[in-house]
Amino acid sequence: MAKAVLGIIGGSGIYDLPGLENVVEKRVESPWGEPSGPLVMGEVAGLPIVFLSRHGTGHRISPSDINYRANIDVLKRVGITDIVTLSACGSFKQELAPGTFVLIDQFVDRTYKRESSFFGTGCVAHVSMAHPISPRLRIHIAEAARAEDIGVVHDGTYVCIEGPQFSSYAESMTYKQAGYSVIGMTNMPEAKLAREAEICYASIAMVTDFDCWHPDHDAVTVQDIIKVLVENAEKAKRLVGRLARDFPREHEPCPIGSDRALDSALITAPQARDPALLAKLDAVAGRVLKG
Repeated sequence: MAKAVLGIIGGSGIYDLPGLENVVEKRVESPWGEPSGPLVMGEVAGLPIVFLSRHGTGHRISPSDINYRANIDVLKRVGITDIVTLSACGSFKQELAPGTFVLIDQFVDRTYKRESSFFGTGCVAHVSMAHPISPRLRIHIAEAARAEDIGVVHDGTYVCIEGPQFSSYAESMTYKQAGYSVIGMTNMPEAKLAREAEICYASIAMVTDFDCWHPDHDAVTVQDIIKVLVENAEKAKRLVGRLARDFPREHEPCPIGSDRALDSALITAPQARDPALLAKLDAVAGRVLKG
C-alpha cells in the first residue's frame, strides 16, 4: 500500500499553512505551464503535507487565469495521493450563513474559459465524474471537524461560475431555485483534473456571504467578504492541522475508484496516440500509459 501524502490547496484567505515542520519550498516544473506558485512541503506529526496557494502570493491570480492543469500536475509529480481544498463561496440557503463550512459532495460546472482536461486530440480519455468527491476523504474531514468542535454541513452542491464578477440577481435566483447550496469560482475544473490525475479530492467550502439573492445582501462586496475570510481562515487552519494529525499514514483505496479513474477511461488506440501528448501525460497518466 502506498504512503499517504496530503495536498492542501488554499483558496481566498488561505495563503499559508502554519504548523508545518521541516518546511522546504520547492518549484516544480510542469509541461502544462506555470503553476500558481512554489510548493510548500513539510510534515505534520510525520505525515507529508504539500501546500499550494491557488491564487499565488498576494492573491495575484484571478480564478479564470489559474493554471489548473499545471497545479494538479505538479502535485501529482511530488506524489500527492489526496487533495483537500479550502475555498471561499457564497450561499444560496438561509441556514448556510456566513462562517459555515460545507463539505461539498456535488459540482455544477458553469465555467467556459478554462482548460478542463489533460487529454485531447492524440489521446482521448473519459473519466467518470458522477461522484466527484472521495467519500473516505470527506469522512476524515468530518471527523477532524468534530474533534476540533468546528461545525460542518455534510452535503452540498457547489456551482462554479467563471467570474471574476459576482453573479447577477437573475443568475443568483436561478441557482438558488435549482437547489444548489453554494457558489464559487475555483473548484472547476480543479476537481475534474484531480480525477484525471487519479488523486482523491475533497472540498471544504467556506461561506463568506449570501450572494445577491438575499434581500439584506443584494450587493456583495470584497470588503464584506474579507472580514469573514479572516475568521474562516483561522478555523480552516485548525481543521487542517487536526486532519493531518489524524490522517491515515497509508493511502486508503478509494471506494469509488478515484485513485484508479483511468483504468477504463482511455479510448484512443495505442497506435493512434500522439507521442508529444503522451510525454506531457507522464505524471498524470503514466500508470496506465506504461502498462
